[in-house]
Amino acid sequence: MSARIFSPAKTAMQSGKGKTGLWVLEFDPEMPRKIDPLMGYTSSGDMKSQIRLTFSSQQEAVAYAEKNGLAYRVELPKETRRRQISYAENFRYDRKTPWTH
Repeated sequence: MSARIFSPAKTAMQSGKGKTGLWVLEFDPEMPRKIDPLMGYTSSGDMKSQIRLTFSSQQEAVAYAEKNGLAYRVELPKETRRRQISYAENFRYDRKTPWTH
């Protein structure tokens, strides 16, 4: 039984960074999902795939995994790099592509 510890990124519906500083422990699937031939639903007999534990720090999640004897791997979050562009950049005279509406 192995687990993955990670910090989830913000969803596509979020503009801010709320609820992104938490750390999550999820169990790896032990058996593949099956597709129901009649309805097309996906199902699995693996009940641990439904467990999602949330921690406030990475150290708490690692301590929980070690206390319960779980094999785990930590996935560190990628730093987002945003390019700062001002609105005035749209109207520069040396713009590569012309401004259109």
